[in-house]
Amino acid sequence: MIYMDEYLVTASTGTINFGAIGKEEILQNVRYIINTPKYSVPLAREFGIDLTLLDKPMPVAKQKLAAELVTAISKYETRVGVTGVTFTGDAETGKLVPKVKVYIK
Repeated sequence: MIYMDEYLVTASTGTINFGAIGKEEILQNVRYIINTPKYSVPLAREFGIDLTLLDKPMPVAKQKLAAELVTAISKYETRVGVTGVTFTGDAETGKLVPKVKVYIK
């Protein structure tokens, strides 16, 4: 299925715009979900991504992290749908950076 307005959200740090509204707010929320480790939010311990997956071999980590990202985004930002998850990085550097493609419902 092709969606008219797809957006690529990467795991990058950035400033939080507390006055964000509309599309900017939604995409900012997705970025926040991607960048938040599970158990790091005091009153919402389940919020975020389980980073213990990163200790797995790279192919396993990619698959499990992709599933974890889709689940977390679907649970915590219901105004978007996920159309794809890709990664940059490699096993030599040990770096795995997710890129999530979403559409606004």
